[in-house]
Amino acid sequence: MGAQPDHPRCGFVALVGAPNAGKSTLLNAMIGSKVSIVSPKVQTTRTRVLGITIVGDSQLIFVDTPGIFKPKRRLDRAMVAAAWQGAEDADVIGVLYDVSRRGVDDDTLGIIERLKEQGRKAILILNKIDLVKRDVLLGIADGFRESGVFTDTFMISAANDDGVTHLRNFLAERLPEGPWHFPEDQISDMPMRLLSAEITREKLFLQLHQELPYSATVETEVWEEFDDGSVKISQVIFVQRESQKAIVLGKGGQRIKSLGLAARTELQAMLERRVHLILFVKVREDWVDDPERYSAWGLDFSAS
Repeated sequence: MGAQPDHPRCGFVALVGAPNAGKSTLLNAMIGSKVSIVSPKVQTTRTRVLGITIVGDSQLIFVDTPGIFKPKRRLDRAMVAAAWQGAEDADVIGVLYDVSRRGVDDDTLGIIERLKEQGRKAILILNKIDLVKRDVLLGIADGFRESGVFTDTFMISAANDDGVTHLRNFLAERLPEGPWHFPEDQISDMPMRLLSAEITREKLFLQLHQELPYSATVETEVWEEFDDGSVKISQVIFVQRESQKAIVLGKGGQRIKSLGLAARTELQAMLERRVHLILFVKVREDWVDDPERYSAWGLDFSAS
């Protein structure tokens, strides 16, 4: 473990909000590298730890949660439960709201209601403030304040990086005292490990979402850089049952080949270098409900 500061702080910050409130953009602005897949598909983000940043002596671990929405199917309910689990474990909860919406949506109202029921406090992060007039903004802030849930309000534009530094510094001071969870040198390639796992999972989702809805997770086990500039990435796709393993492999291994090709193509374009991608499929029945398995390597922890 690398050197720790004399008075370290470390903790988890959960960002919750309606789908498309701008969470991924905010995370990227906070951490300064693309760690969260920004996707038009609602529900692509399910990874627990989505990024880590160091501010002074504080290590901020951002816990990302699925967009919290009105669940219809049992699976959706399970995902919402998983989202709340992330929030309940966090030291600070930030509720993100897109002020350019017309009227407060049911998702956000549901989040506030839930926080009230649990007696939890949160901070309010009003995003996209560049898109509305000041009096409208203040009206929205007042409306939220009446709920009694929020201790502080921040007005930001994540896309323009406006107000993000102030928010980041506030969070750093708010975290509990205690040793850092991750060595500093491990963090440097962590976003890439997480992102590469997310890219593979996204391909898996795109190609197999009918047969395999939300029941697979991807972890990057090896990230090795070579002198010629290329990188070797080994990943494990975890599924819950043997039958799912057969689906991911496909007939004669065709499906995993096509998944690997799609992921490698995107990774090469993103990293601008040659990528050797090696995919394994393993059955791990308990990954869904074994919190011990929740690790910082972008392990999905969902209650599906």
